Amino acid sequence: MESIAPVWLWVVFVAFVLAALFVDFVVLKKQGAHEVGVKEALNWSIVWVALSFLFNGLFWWAIKDTTGSTEIANEKSLEFLTGYLIEKSLAVDNIFVFLLIFTYFAVPPAYQKRVLMIGIIGAIVLRTIMILVGGWLLQQFHWILYVFGAFLILTGVKMWWAAGQEPSLDDNPALKLLRRLIPVSRNFDGEKFFTLENGKRIATPLFMVICLVGLTDVIFAVDSIPAIFAITQDPFIVLTSNVFAILGLRAMFFLLQAVASKFHLLNYGLAVILMFIGTKMVLIDIYKIPVAISLGVVVGILTITMIWSAKTAPKA
Repeated sequence: MESIAPVWLWVVFVAFVLAALFVDFVVLKKQGAHEVGVKEALNWSIVWVALSFLFNGLFWWAIKDTTGSTEIANEKSLEFLTGYLIEKSLAVDNIFVFLLIFTYFAVPPAYQKRVLMIGIIGAIVLRTIMILVGGWLLQQFHWILYVFGAFLILTGVKMWWAAGQEPSLDDNPALKLLRRLIPVSRNFDGEKFFTLENGKRIATPLFMVICLVGLTDVIFAVDSIPAIFAITQDPFIVLTSNVFAILGLRAMFFLLQAVASKFHLLNYGLAVILMFIGTKMVLIDIYKIPVAISLGVVVGILTITMIWSAKTAPKA
């Protein structure tokens, strides 16, 4: 798989991600277990979005320097921005499921941050593998684009019909399987994933939460990764836009947790976005929808849905 990005930019990206995770873990360790407030979540969200735009600016400059073309640099940076926005939007659905998992297991707010941090690292590793495999498959078998497109359309339709239903984990097959395979204690033991009970080392509910968060991200990655391949097939843009969206996931979780009821219709908008991206992918060899139009459609759908949600939000 070839990318327009120069080798040094790959190195910068990897170094940045490692540094960001290191800083996040150091801050996490110093703060200890504590409940994340809206102000802290908002500040971190602004930081991650600003860093993403800063990186996109560096990407634009690198492409312009490498190709000598401002037009190509504009196009590629727009692809990054569109992919980032799509991944960020679809991450909202992940967050609603995370909220459901935390509520179901009654995870104390002070422990949620560590779970999300570990989940982010797992998501980066798993998505990197899936992106590399997906990129190789597209390079070898172009027709897979049509499969991805049809899958996204069907997923969007399914999401639309499920949007108004109350989600539940009671019949979740993954949770039932985990409970059969792993003995779990009834109570939490701080932030520990394993504890001693009657002389035996068994998992705590927090370990179950980690497993379900990881499985949830894999499931959603199956939707979101094909979606960005409809925008660009450059592995660097696909990977970086995914990772930058994931890095801000923890802060966005705590931010949306406080205002989740105000965006109760957002899943309808996400469903339409998936159907649009799927259609774009299916039509790619007949008519290639410009990236700028794709970006405008995604922004427009999100804006309309959020305004619609705010106007029809149930009064507290």
